Amino acid sequence: MTFSGKFTDSLVAGSLEKVSLSFLVDGLEVRRGGCAANIAFGMGSLGLNPILIAAVGIDWPDYDAWLVRHGVDTSHVLVSKTLHTAHFMVTTDTELNQIASFFPGAMSEARNIELSPIMEKTGKLDLIVISPDDPEAMLRHSEVARKEGIAIAADPSQQMARMSGEEIKQLITGATYLFLNEYELALAIQKTGWSDREILEQVKYRVVTLGSEGARVESLTGETIKVTCPKEKSKTDPTGVGDSFRSGFVAGLAWGLSHERCAQLGSMIATYVIETTGTQEYRFTSAEFLTRFKDAYGASAAAEIEPHLPKR
Repeated sequence: MTFSGKFTDSLVAGSLEKVSLSFLVDGLEVRRGGCAANIAFGMGSLGLNPILIAAVGIDWPDYDAWLVRHGVDTSHVLVSKTLHTAHFMVTTDTELNQIASFFPGAMSEARNIELSPIMEKTGKLDLIVISPDDPEAMLRHSEVARKEGIAIAADPSQQMARMSGEEIKQLITGATYLFLNEYELALAIQKTGWSDREILEQVKYRVVTLGSEGARVESLTGETIKVTCPKEKSKTDPTGVGDSFRSGFVAGLAWGLSHERCAQLGSMIATYVIETTGTQEYRFTSAEFLTRFKDAYGASAAAEIEPHLPKR
């Protein structure tokens, strides 16, 4: 939903025990989403075939067909017999501030998903991105991945507020990659009691997104890599920008590129998303993508990604 004013103009100052916030929205769009699905869609748009592991609802068939058409392997999702797929409801004002609520629905059944039977069919996974999900499922997947020697990309994102400090510690300890934005990093420090450096010590690489300032990739053993964002054509809708960054970054890893190129790929996809309404409505040809990437990061950077882009 879109609000034609600023949320701050609707706030009433005072010391009331109960507060109601009400405003009239002038736009409603129903869009596909979900962190894991957004990441998988972005990877599919770059020509990869990611495996989606999630619990979905009785309203799944249409979304399933959409993702399959865009290169996502959905054959291992768990379909609930009674619940609807999780729904995220967000209202955005003219300053791109957002008020959001979340209904978990079928996501609560994700704890019933077993990775081992999936890997018996697909082969051992190269990397598992543990995105916001049922917290019990997130922790179980991380535990299995560690036992199986599978690289983990921990992406707690919105679930950071819901998870306890001990759960956050359990999720990120030993991860190869940890994805956070600046707010989530501050929240992790507050909830775990660990310092900024102590959190970095738990993982091999930490990827921190910085909004319009780009992103940085940190490790204890190497220099910090910082990348900027390409110039956007418009700032239309920030929903899903973080997910799309992850899709580009992980695609770069799959292609064997450097962390700098991975972060640049992520930033390029994120720019497409902020220019469109919705999380999976962006479109590009490989030629267009390459041109914009070259304009943002130079000819040599573009030459590195060109062989990996789909021929379309």
